[in-house]
Amino acid sequence: PDGGACFETEDGGWLYVSNSEVRSDGGGVGVLSFNSAGEKIDAYSILENTTQNCAGGATPWGTWLSCEEFDRGQVFECDPYGRSPAKARPALGVFKHEAVAVDLRGDTLYLTEDLPDGGFYRFISEKGLPDLAAGRLEIASLGERDGRSYLSWHKIPDPEAFKVPTRNQVDSYASFNGGEGIAFHRGQVFFTTKGDNRVWCYETSSGEIDIIYDMQESETGILSGVDNLTITPSGDVLVAEDGGNMQIVAITPSHQIMPIIQVVGHDRSEICGPAINPSQDRLYFSSQRGETGSNDDGVIFEISRA
Repeated sequence: PDGGACFETEDGGWLYVSNSEVRSDGGGVGVLSFNSAGEKIDAYSILENTTQNCAGGATPWGTWLSCEEFDRGQVFECDPYGRSPAKARPALGVFKHEAVAVDLRGDTLYLTEDLPDGGFYRFISEKGLPDLAAGRLEIASLGERDGRSYLSWHKIPDPEAFKVPTRNQVDSYASFNGGEGIAFHRGQVFFTTKGDNRVWCYETSSGEIDIIYDMQESETGILSGVDNLTITPSGDVLVAEDGGNMQIVAITPSHQIMPIIQVVGHDRSEICGPAINPSQDRLYFSSQRGETGSNDDGVIFEISRA
């Protein structure tokens, strides 16, 4: 398992959607279905025969965007309820995708790329969201003004990267070292870069970008191996560790760092897929390779409010 999210059902229950990061067309997306009492009542697949489905992102219109993490990877839009077949969305680019966040008011998606010299992208829908069939894919470059850092955006000429890798089509693009989890919250886009253990915050209105956590500059170094993330309704950024201490660590709006969960005995694994259910009384996450460290032994956990 890897990236995940929760979706509400009509009967007061919910779904937990979880990617399967398996190579060579062995990946996809599975769903666990819960009733209003929190009892698991079903499990089914909504995407199959894809490759290394790493993270992704939930949409406000009730779909799951599953990202393939390999050089020719795409984004697939999936129906968590299993009513419609999944669809590839090549307009979102062909590259080593990691995760997606949605700014509905801006008709914009933000995307990370898991490479040491990966780009930070945005997609602006041509007809407005939720239409993902066509639009403008852009990549960010970095500049400074009055001692602050800002992003500017440049159109990708060939989003499907037929001849040149997507990120290399714009010479001035800013490289981010191993882009990982991403989420949108109240006009801000939060994302992690695992290669340098940083958590970033991008202000969509001003274009300003800032580092809200840097392990090299942290006095405690509590958070390392930054990876998937989700955001609580109150604005706490919950960051899952790939390795490190196998923790989920909260970064509060005032930038306090607080570990809230630690999985013991899973030292060869990583924590992924953190997601809060619609009633906000359960947290889901996975240990990707479990206690054995085997790719066959992932474990999904649920923590419920007492």
